[in-house]
Formats: sequence, C-alpha cells, structure tokens
Amino acid sequence: MRSFERRDLFASGLGVVSAIGQGRKDFLQGLMEGRQRFAAMQRPGRQRPEADPALSPFIGAEIGELSLPDRVSPSLQRAASWSGKAALAALGEAWLDACLDEVPPHRIGLVVGGSNLQQRELMLSREAYRGRESFLRPTYALSFMDSDICGLCTEAFGIRGMAYTAGGASASGQLAVLQACEAVESGRVDVCIALGALMDLSYWECQSFRSLGAMGSDRYADAPQLACRPFDEGRDGFIYGEACGAVVVERAGRKNINPYARLSGWGISMDGNRNPNPSLEGEVEAIRQALETAGLRAADIDYINPHGTGSALGDATELQALRASGLDHVRLNATKALVGHGLSAAGAVELIAGLLQMREGRLHPTRNLDSPMAPDLGWTGSEAARHEMRHALNLSMGFGGINTAVCFSRV
Repeated sequence: MRSFERRDLFASGLGVVSAIGQGRKDFLQGLMEGRQRFAAMQRPGRQRPEADPALSPFIGAEIGELSLPDRVSPSLQRAASWSGKAALAALGEAWLDACLDEVPPHRIGLVVGGSNLQQRELMLSREAYRGRESFLRPTYALSFMDSDICGLCTEAFGIRGMAYTAGGASASGQLAVLQACEAVESGRVDVCIALGALMDLSYWECQSFRSLGAMGSDRYADAPQLACRPFDEGRDGFIYGEACGAVVVERAGRKNINPYARLSGWGISMDGNRNPNPSLEGEVEAIRQALETAGLRAADIDYINPHGTGSALGDATELQALRASGLDHVRLNATKALVGHGLSAAGAVELIAGLLQMREGRLHPTRNLDSPMAPDLGWTGSEAARHEMRHALNLSMGFGGINTAVCFSRV
C-alpha cells in the first residue's frame, strides 16, 4: 500500500442535527447529559397501515422542528423534502463555522453520503396519487434521484466545484469524509464538505430491516428508552435515529479558522460480500490502513468511536476486530446509544461526536450498557468522563461488505 502525507488535512467546520440536539452546542450538551428521544415513531409513513393494528409500532428517535439558514429561499424551503431540510440545516451551520463565504465558489466541493434518501416521502407521494398518476407532481422525477440532495445544497449555497453522492449503506457518511479528503488532497478543490445525509425511512424499510433481523424487535415496545443497547448483552438489533451531519475538510492556511482536528489517516476495505453479515478480516484491514496512513501505532490511539449498532453479530465482530488490532487498551463509548442509528448519516455524525469530544476533553456516557459484552474494555458508562485525547479512531461499516476507518489527531 502506498504511503501518503495526509497530515495537513483538517476538519474546519461542523454542522449537525439529531433527535437529541440541533447544532453543535445543543448536540454536545445532549451527548454529555446522556439524552435520548426514543419512542414509537410518529412521522407520517413510518408505521404500518392501520389495516394491521395488532403489530407493534417501530421505535426510533425523530428530530423536532428544523430551523433553516436565512440564505435558503422560501421557495427552496417549500420544495425541500425532510432529508433536504436536514441537509440544509447541517450544511448551513458547517458553512458558517468554516467561514466558507470567503472561499471562491468554484473551489468548494460537496460529497453527499447516502443513496435512496427520500423513501418515506416518495412512498407517501405514490400513495396520494395512486389511481390518478397523470397528476403526479413533476418534481417526483427529481426527488427519486440521489442527485436531488446535491442539487438542493449546491443551489442554496452557490457551490460550483465538484459535487456528487457516495453510497456505502451505513458507511456512507464516513465514506463521504474519505472522498472529501481525497478531493482536497488531489487539488480538485480547496475545500470539500462531506454530508452524511438523513435517510428518511418508510414503514417498508423498517419492516424489511426487522424481517432481516437487523432492526430491534418488539422486546422493548413498552419501554422504548431501553431499546437501543450497543455492546450490551441485551441487544437485539439497531434502533433508527434521524440525523444529518456535515464536516468541512481543507488544508491549513486560511485565516480565522480554528480546526477541530487533523484528519491524519483513513482506510477502506471490501469483504467481497453482498450480504449484511460482517467480516472480521475486512474490519481489521480498514483499521490497519487508517493507522498506517496516519503514521500511528495501535498504542498511540486513546479513543475509539465504534460502529456499534446493537446487532448480535455486528457488535461481537467489531469487538473481535478491536482486539485483533491491538486496540483493547483504548477508551470508547457508543454514540448510537444516544442518537440511534442514522444509517447513511451515522459515520459523519459519529465523527462529529468524536471531534467535539476531543475538543471538550470529555467522553459522553453510553446508555443501557448494563451488561457489557466485554467488561474489561475501557467503556464510558452511565456518566460523562474526563479524557484527554491525542489520536482517535472512528469506525463505520455498511451492508454490502464495506468497512471504513478514520484517524483524527489533535491540532
């Protein structure tokens, strides 16, 4: 594997929306307080039709009202889907944080992590126009394409550099960060925004995930706050959480920029497997690449934000990968225990959680870790804890056998 000098790439701006907090300040406070918003989901199209009332509702964490940037025109706000509005809110915060108005539009790029992002609203449109398809709104032809979120964001913010989507299932958000790093490193753009987009599930996706055994069962239907249990012996699947995160990547040098961390190395590996089962070898390889390109040893890492979905096989395999990589000495917590699994957004949102914790010098608690699978590891339990970090690692995996890892280091 080739060795790259990647130490001059930085995360210079962040934006985030989630059920536990909207905006960096509220999100960080929610993390440190161990907030949760898990309940039976109420957004239209998230539950099965009333024709089947005997089935229990799907549990998840849904975002409240969104405040969009002033620069987004009223007409664009009206036309935006729920995924689009979340993207505009997160991107708007990251844009201001990184002072991107001072960068020439043709030198700004955008990578949107995710595919099939607007399923719920598309399903509602199909149901509303069933039998009268000739009246279907023309914008349906735009909104079923993954490029729609790209187009929405580039129009709202005047981005004129490269822009595209990167689909990697639940690794999409982190894959977008990797792609943004490489776009800046190659010189294609001076600044690139990685957006982990909100994947707007309908009851069809929820039911299919549950049928697959990936989404949590009915076990905690009467106590939804207990349902999301990454790395706990009582886990039985992931719990969905609406989220969106934006990370601005650039080289050092612009004035008035106070970067969160250096993006020091990354890795990506494939299992050669269409199915959802994880691969120990694939996860170990992604970690190895990230450490090697960062010029770090396993002993240098002092914090990990793992993928940690709460699935039976996935969590067990990830812990095996950490041990096999020599990372069983590291402090860790599970952001999904608080915000839920954001699917396409997860890798970006969890990287943001790691960057904010590094700057704060504190680790957020992990809810529902009553019986840890590996009690000898350095878990952050029910209370936030002080912890100074120099080098950290973020892991994100997705269906289809994709494994990603990103190292970030204190500036």
